[in-house]
Amino acid sequence: MKQLLLFFAAMLFSCCFSGNEVNAETPANSGKTLVVYYSYTGNSQEIVNTLTNQIEADVLEIQPAEKGLKYEANNYALGTQLLNAIKDNPNNASSYPAIDPVTTSLNNYKNIIIVTPLWWSQMAAIMQTYLFQSASQMAGKHVGMIVSSHSSSISGVVADAKRLLPDVTWMGDALWINASNHSNRASLIENWLKTLTFAEENMDKMYITIGEQTQSVTLVDNDATRELVAALQDTPITVTLNDNNFEIWGSLGKSLTTKNEQMTAQPGDVVLYNGSNICIFYDSNSWSYTRLGHIDGLSENELRTFLKAGESNISVTLSLALSTSIRSLSPAPSIVSEGSIYSLNGQKVTHPSKGIYIKNGKKVIL
Repeated sequence: MKQLLLFFAAMLFSCCFSGNEVNAETPANSGKTLVVYYSYTGNSQEIVNTLTNQIEADVLEIQPAEKGLKYEANNYALGTQLLNAIKDNPNNASSYPAIDPVTTSLNNYKNIIIVTPLWWSQMAAIMQTYLFQSASQMAGKHVGMIVSSHSSSISGVVADAKRLLPDVTWMGDALWINASNHSNRASLIENWLKTLTFAEENMDKMYITIGEQTQSVTLVDNDATRELVAALQDTPITVTLNDNNFEIWGSLGKSLTTKNEQMTAQPGDVVLYNGSNICIFYDSNSWSYTRLGHIDGLSENELRTFLKAGESNISVTLSLALSTSIRSLSPAPSIVSEGSIYSLNGQKVTHPSKGIYIKNGKKVIL
């Protein structure tokens, strides 16, 4: 407890600053970024100001619903009470302290950076509330974290974050800024940002590979697709589907959050059925489904060919990458004929249909 009191004593002198003008940009290929922070003593606010001088990002401040509370008073009695309530029942919303309503939607952001203080080796209870409430919206996002403390290790905060956000892609290790290096935060943040893997703008795309052909799918934005993208970040998913007269369908091997609606699925639609089955349509059908996306650019006849309509045990691979086994082909004439077309698996294709192929060592869309 003495260490925590020193933490607050060392930081209470810090004053809060208004957001600085953004004068730098995130990597050119990255999606839109949101910085979410809570600051009790002002140190996290200073970190956010420094961070947003180095990247282009929107900023969201989380505030407790009850203002003016002294979490460190009486030997940190209130702060300990809030943390213990969460620890005793972490899956119950009533365990978390109330925060001001948040109207910022996360749908427009692909990257989220959390800046939070450490309270007694745990994540500040106020930030835990926001992450608990926003976990489903964050599924599939790329997330990074900066933790401010006096001297305590941040391993407990990292554990809290991973518990609260089980379905995100962590961009890299959390950055620890403490009392001894707070004045050097600009260089620490600059070096840390270089280690992060920001989400690219095309994260609303998924790719379906069947045999020699790969087709892109434009995904809708809902809990199911965020969870699916998060799973595909780790590894492609291969499933075995079967024909059903208007679709090919089968088990995805995992359950996703449903948002069912009565619809008439159209050729090219990709949907979720009963939470764990994927259906890809080459004809139409009316039922209650959760939308996932739509295959780009194929006619109904081309869809029937691509999806191998009428066949059984169709191997279908879902991925976030264009290529499966190769990225390019050597232009050596003894190996690759000039003008020849190859599948993404490296097999020569004589009569390609619409899709993504390799020609003269480069990916092309036919």
